Amino acid sequence: MEVKDYIDGLFIDVPRIPDYWITARLNTEVKGHASIWYTEMKEIHGRRNWPWWKSQIIQKYSNGTWIWKQTMSFENDKYSVDKDPYEGCLRQSKILKAIDPQMNIQMRNHKILTQMPGEL
Repeated sequence: MEVKDYIDGLFIDVPRIPDYWITARLNTEVKGHASIWYTEMKEIHGRRNWPWWKSQIIQKYSNGTWIWKQTMSFENDKYSVDKDPYEGCLRQSKILKAIDPQMNIQMRNHKILTQMPGEL
């Protein structure tokens, strides 16, 4: 979902950017399993515009199973002294934003802080 937000941001920042410039870069922006999915989708459907790709990304990565996996990932990602707290908080914030894009920053921070053991 970060890729979707990033590309939507590009269209806001550079309103006249040609759609094909964005969609041509999708293969470099998606990673891991999403890269395999993207390659297969492109082979099946060919070149498509950004609104089409955006709807496919939302359909693929906003379903109940994906949200449940992300929720479990967030709940199992506990703070520990041997991990960088900044990276951990950033990772958890990205997970929460992907699960619920409408969640405000205060609520995300609250959920992240409740993951930490003991009193703060």
